[in-house]
Amino acid sequence: MTYMRVTESSISTRVLNNLQGNINRLGDIQNRLSGGKQLARPSDSPAGTSSALSLRSDVRTQEQYIRNADDGLGWLGAIDTALTSASTQVNRARELVLQGMTTGVAGSTSARNALATEVENIRDSLISVANSTYLGRPVFAGAASGTAAYNADGTYAGQGGEVMRIIGDNTQVAANSNGEKVFGTGDDQLFKVLDDIARHLRNDPAALSDDISHLDTAIGNMQTEIADVGARYNRVTQMRDTADAKIVSLKNQLSDIEDIDLPKTITELTLQQTAYQAALAATAKVVQPSLVDFLK
Repeated sequence: MTYMRVTESSISTRVLNNLQGNINRLGDIQNRLSGGKQLARPSDSPAGTSSALSLRSDVRTQEQYIRNADDGLGWLGAIDTALTSASTQVNRARELVLQGMTTGVAGSTSARNALATEVENIRDSLISVANSTYLGRPVFAGAASGTAAYNADGTYAGQGGEVMRIIGDNTQVAANSNGEKVFGTGDDQLFKVLDDIARHLRNDPAALSDDISHLDTAIGNMQTEIADVGARYNRVTQMRDTADAKIVSLKNQLSDIEDIDLPKTITELTLQQTAYQAALAATAKVVQPSLVDFLK
């Protein structure tokens, strides 16, 4: 039988290597515990790292959807405020037309002039409302990026098109409104109708019956847009809530992959410390000083 000679040097080398391995494992556990993360580097878990990167990308996408939704809600909120104000003023104009029709030709000129003046003031106020802006852009100008949707004379200065916001996977919504759709065109254009009403109140009360018909059409257009804006606002709000919920779910999945199980890690640290102390004690007994050590 052949025996392999084991020297003090080989024993010391193996012992030191084993102790170093214990220290490395102890250090890894301490790093995970102090950082709170399972994955300190891609080599810790290539599959886990790939999943974590994918989840982080999904989280960033949902966060962008939320930013887009917030911007869309800002646009739609500005439009809703403007339309609510406009609706109140247009209804007041309709009341004035009815008063003028009731007064008719038999009414005093001064009374009809007073009604006409109030209608003109409403018209000017509505043009200001039609030029409402959000972050410096007119909300009723379509896709135009100018400073106003309507000129002082009531002519449209905007253009067609929509300001779109992507608020979810394959989901986008128009954040603006087209002024011509809201305030009408041609003979039913609100500002032209109000001009006609003011003129007819002063000079031709008999024509007010046609004017109120055009005004009712303009009011109907505005009410349709108010309903549409409300529906879009609710849709954007729902999509924002969906994105929020997805982020919570994605971050929980990311935590399962990256974060440590604290009680388990503390237990591992305690066991590794115990193993290291036992290894030190065993080494002290196995590697005894040699005669040469004493001669030195």
